[in-house]
Amino acid sequence: MPDTSPTDQPRRRQARGERRIAQLLEAATTVFSTTGYTAASTNAIAREAGVSPGTLYQFFPNKEAIAIELSRRLMHEMREMYGEALAPVDPEDTLEEIVGGAVDRFIAFNCDHPVFFSLLHGPDVPGTLDVEHEALHAALLGRVEALIASLLPEAPAADVTRTAQVCLGTYKAGLELVLSHTGAERDAYIQEIKNVLTRYLEPLVGDRLGRPSDRTATARS
Repeated sequence: MPDTSPTDQPRRRQARGERRIAQLLEAATTVFSTTGYTAASTNAIAREAGVSPGTLYQFFPNKEAIAIELSRRLMHEMREMYGEALAPVDPEDTLEEIVGGAVDRFIAFNCDHPVFFSLLHGPDVPGTLDVEHEALHAALLGRVEALIASLLPEAPAADVTRTAQVCLGTYKAGLELVLSHTGAERDAYIQEIKNVLTRYLEPLVGDRLGRPSDRTATARS
């Protein structure tokens, strides 16, 4: 018989518990996305997960606890995503490329996780998630400000903050339209968001970044 450590059994139980939690959170994602948080129930989540309500209650006391855990995991994932999406810019990139790359990353996250928007922007935000979401927004705004400051190095801090707020507000307003459409219409709204942000920033950024026409001229020379 293979040697076993005294800690093997607790570790196996922990691994099984983590798998069960992941299963319940995946089921909750489906239920919250389909019915909304307010209309969802623990019975519906258990049914979607293929387990008994009693099994669900071994891990979560109610649907609010499930929503909070799910949202916190998604907020952690979003922090990692925007750290990459809002990385320092390459001055050789065009403004269109910088804006488009950031918008694509943010849109992809929200399209992959529509439950994130429904939980944090719905009429009944679970627990203290509204406070945690405000902290996430503040951190995100700080990253956008840093990006704007790199594009507008001579701009006063107040102007940078105002510009970052407009960019973030424009994106959030467009996101709801994006999530409410599919296919080609969704793609069209994504492009509209990129166009609005690019045209807003273009006169502020001026000629600090590369432009398609510059690249074309260089390639032909």
